[in-house]
Amino acid sequence: MSTTLKVSPVVAGCWRMAEWGWSALETARWIGQAIERGVTSFDHAEVYGGYQCEALFGAALALAPELRPHMQLVSKCGIQLVHSSRPGHRLKAYDTSAAHIAASVDNSLRALGTDHLDLLLIHRPDALLDAAEVAATFGRLRTAGKVRAFGVSNFTPTQFDLLNTHVQLVTNQIELNPLQRAPLHDGTLDQLQQHGLVPMIWSPLAGGRLLKGDDDDARRVQGVLDRLAQAHGVSPATLAYAWLRRHPTRPVLVTGSRRLEALDDALAGLKLDLDRQTWYEIWQAGAGHEVA
Repeated sequence: MSTTLKVSPVVAGCWRMAEWGWSALETARWIGQAIERGVTSFDHAEVYGGYQCEALFGAALALAPELRPHMQLVSKCGIQLVHSSRPGHRLKAYDTSAAHIAASVDNSLRALGTDHLDLLLIHRPDALLDAAEVAATFGRLRTAGKVRAFGVSNFTPTQFDLLNTHVQLVTNQIELNPLQRAPLHDGTLDQLQQHGLVPMIWSPLAGGRLLKGDDDDARRVQGVLDRLAQAHGVSPATLAYAWLRRHPTRPVLVTGSRRLEALDDALAGLKLDLDRQTWYEIWQAGAGHEVA
């Protein structure tokens, strides 16, 4: 099985879709405009929007089924939320059992109105994860044609290695930005580079803090981004995306905005190459001190 991550370099995150208040037609139009830009991959999870977002996307896709062959659908499973639609959940917990993964995939396929996921991720590390059981479940899902590739999200290097010894994983979706630099130094990105794998980055703008945060750390980074962005003739967001793409693993950028302009900022970041001094200047702004 190929370990190539087959998604677009910029992925449209759908975790806030339930907050957008859009009709199915408006959502279908947004999907089409994203695909026209080259943003052909869409990031979901069964739990997003209180178990609503996949169905909202599916309703839009039902209006424009011709778009499905031109996109890649990513979803995540393994989190149990307390919700009226899941009466069996007494508390928030993680579940990577064979039964839960299989049921989650079926729920996602039904909600999205598709016959397969292009990529399935385990959403969070589960302390009770049985690597052999998960690998066997992944194998059955692949054989059934329900999922084409597998990965994880928010896994530490040892957690990734444990599962990867049983089944080939194609990515680890992680949080990384100038205010969250741990994956640069805790072995996460080293491991992915060692295996020739591409990470997916969630919260690349630190949930908006890089642009609008009012805490001291955010303001310090904003000042550097604003100055450097002006010098490069791009937006601060584009510079932040370019900072992520400068890493040798060439990370995939998962945006979280319904604004098409935000997708354009991320796409522009693919074309901007930062020199090392500039990259470390942004790192230093995030850390609040120079390198050791």
